[in-house]
Amino acid sequence: MGHAGSSLTIVAQRIFDGNSMRGPGSVKISQGRIESITFGEAEAGASIQLPADAILAPGFIDIQVNGGGGVLLNDQPTEAGIQRIVAAHRKGGTTGCLPTLITDRTEVIERLAGVAQAGLKISGVLGFHLEGPALNGSRKGIHPQAEIRVPDWRDLAAIKRFGRCGRSIVTLAPECVPGSTIDELIDAGLRIAAGHSDATAAEIGQAVDRGVSGVTHLFNAMSPLNAREPGLVGAALGDDRLFAGIICDGIHVDRVGLRIAFRCKGRDRLMLVTDAMPLVGTNDRQFMLQGRQITLHEGRLTGADGTLAGAHLTMIEAVRNAVALLGISLVDALIMASRTPAAFLGLALELGRIAPGYRADLVAFNPNFEVVGTWIGGVGSMGEASEAPAGNSARKPNSDELYGTDHHDVADGVGTLPRDYASVPKEVPVLGPPGRRRSDR
Repeated sequence: MGHAGSSLTIVAQRIFDGNSMRGPGSVKISQGRIESITFGEAEAGASIQLPADAILAPGFIDIQVNGGGGVLLNDQPTEAGIQRIVAAHRKGGTTGCLPTLITDRTEVIERLAGVAQAGLKISGVLGFHLEGPALNGSRKGIHPQAEIRVPDWRDLAAIKRFGRCGRSIVTLAPECVPGSTIDELIDAGLRIAAGHSDATAAEIGQAVDRGVSGVTHLFNAMSPLNAREPGLVGAALGDDRLFAGIICDGIHVDRVGLRIAFRCKGRDRLMLVTDAMPLVGTNDRQFMLQGRQITLHEGRLTGADGTLAGAHLTMIEAVRNAVALLGISLVDALIMASRTPAAFLGLALELGRIAPGYRADLVAFNPNFEVVGTWIGGVGSMGEASEAPAGNSARKPNSDELYGTDHHDVADGVGTLPRDYASVPKEVPVLGPPGRRRSDR
């Protein structure tokens, strides 16, 4: 499957190049980057011939992944822990991720900061995501109330160390910190996302003016959209400066909400995330989260009181669910899983496309949404399709849904639904039916 610095050629019948579905074609890789992409007859002597039904696409980028492979980052903020999380999610097509630390003690943040530079050298790590501790307790979700706080000088010193570590993110509630703190973190090189927040739309607007550029798991754990107070949800939907992550598992957000988000944000501002927990990549049904038992039942992770505790989801399943639940084309879903998060992270010229000069981070999968291969910097791993799916997955879409009828151009901007809302099936069998939510994440 190649090694760093080697050359190889991958032949596929269908190639999504980050803009449109094309093929057949060949992708030549050299020194970890795309050297060329050609369409037509297969190149003689190709290193890798993908199965006839496989699609080659830019590798998925997950900006919010709390754990995997039996590891919660908070429990194992070490190189070994990071490596296991990344390996578990690579089987689901993720070639770039931000291991995510949820609200915890200052000492835990410092421990992760101490290994962050070494962790960044692990293949597939693009940076880190600190979700907390500056959250609004009224929108804490599963985060521990006792550790939610306004960062003091020691917290800030540890957090700012991540600004020099890849493309790292801090999620905070803008209404809970001084504006100067937002300025300080951005000046340190961090991207700021609003989340676990009860802010008004006006407060979010002020934060965006200061440089806040993202929203963490849209709709969940945030002030809702009301007639006279749009809240964080309304601000996120209405402000084109904001990128927004969304958990597309059929549990965290109702399918109507998913479609509204897509209509408002489009494929160039809405990002698929997993918010995954340690059970991804394992056969376990329970884990401990900061002293609380979390149980997996019918695809739903909850604490004893019914509060959602992250998601049991991989990126390939998120892509499949986006096609099924939003009624969009595979092209749009793939953009939301690769090109858009790359743009949010400031990596639009490095990742999210298959084009000359781009890094050779790729995923191949079949029509059953089973990953058959991944490449990170041209170094490959095959055989993931033989693994059992780890999380929530909707039904298999048909060929029209897969390939769409509206191959967008880069300049199109906001994506559009390929068919009337009423024509999309109302019931899609997703593991873990939405039901009633005692408390959102």
